[in-house]
Amino acid sequence: MVDLTRTELSVRTERAVLLGVILPDNQDTEMEELHSLARTAGAKVLGSVTQRRSAFDPACYVGRGKADDVAALCADLKADVVLCDSDLLPAQVRNLEKRLDTKVIDRTELILDIFASRAQTRQARCQVELAQLEYSLPRLKRMWTHLSRMEGGIGMRGPGEQQLEEDRRMVGRRIASLKQELRRIERRKESEVRSRSNQVTISLVGYTNAGKSTLMNTLTGAGVFVEDKLFATLETKTRSCDLGGGREILLSDTVGFIRRLPHHLVASFHATLEEARQADLLVHVCDVSAPDLWDQIAAVLGALSELACDKKPMITVLNKTDRLDGELDLPLIREKLENFVPISAINGSGVAELKRMLRDFVESREVEAIVRSDAGDGRLLAFLSRNGRVLGTEYSDGKANVRVRLKPKFIAQLRKSGCEVHTGGMAS
Repeated sequence: MVDLTRTELSVRTERAVLLGVILPDNQDTEMEELHSLARTAGAKVLGSVTQRRSAFDPACYVGRGKADDVAALCADLKADVVLCDSDLLPAQVRNLEKRLDTKVIDRTELILDIFASRAQTRQARCQVELAQLEYSLPRLKRMWTHLSRMEGGIGMRGPGEQQLEEDRRMVGRRIASLKQELRRIERRKESEVRSRSNQVTISLVGYTNAGKSTLMNTLTGAGVFVEDKLFATLETKTRSCDLGGGREILLSDTVGFIRRLPHHLVASFHATLEEARQADLLVHVCDVSAPDLWDQIAAVLGALSELACDKKPMITVLNKTDRLDGELDLPLIREKLENFVPISAINGSGVAELKRMLRDFVESREVEAIVRSDAGDGRLLAFLSRNGRVLGTEYSDGKANVRVRLKPKFIAQLRKSGCEVHTGGMAS
């Protein structure tokens, strides 16, 4: 029989069978994505089983007959784990494990396992652990584990169910402690982001494995880690990006989204996503070669809405054009998207056009002004150089007339301090 103490929920190096249910409102299940998740987690996929149903079976997720078929397949293939393409109730997992005689992991557990294996910084580890604990708390009775020996991954070890109440108290204390630490991190992150308010900040967002990190490297030469697997990036990285023409921005690479991203992770990763929440512009990177492109776009827009980022200015980047067999269906794309640019971050095609669009955005955020000051006012001249783009300076009678492009807030700041400022309206 399968070890129902469930002392190890990781799927690394294990032999897996995938299991999904196709409901009437979803004529195609996401088994290809589940396969990618399994591969990213390190599992070896041996086979895949789906069943069409009007609803999930409340006891076993799939029907009992199909569960018996899966049990026979697992026995034939010597599978170690069954990965389900949905979130399961504790009773469904318990019943499936008994019927299959095989460990069962649902979609959220699998995603949490991947995040746990990829978290490198203290912040990311805290975020993942918090999401794990919040997901596991109502499932402690099923897991029969003593959490005092948990060491960061999903795997949890311990003496058993007699510790259940103590476990619940311990988890509650640990959750409170992690939330307090993450609040401190979030406050520090908010302060750090605000300190960059003199610069235009742009965040790369998008579906996992859409090519955000590759584009980040193409635009900045940052050397960000790139891998053809889901969730290669968990920590936000910010680098300076020269757009040419004297334009420089701060560009951030963020964690990728996925359909049905566990809400525990969205909540836990608020600090990591602070760059996107505070950005002046979002660059939505899409894998234009993906067969489910529009579903991926919808998933990202839904996640951005949950983060209250859906009203921000956005440019959509249709990446990986080098993988297309034919031409882009531009009429369809124009019908669905307002502001887009096709590119290949790998070979650089379209990147120059993207930079032009980014420069246009930067300029649209600025006002051209003439600032009149004493020629020897070095502090003011330094302020203008640091926070704006100086276009020219004329000196007359000990005065300096500086023609400069600035954000409106800096013009207001100059006027409040008593400086003589003349504006010529927004730049075209």
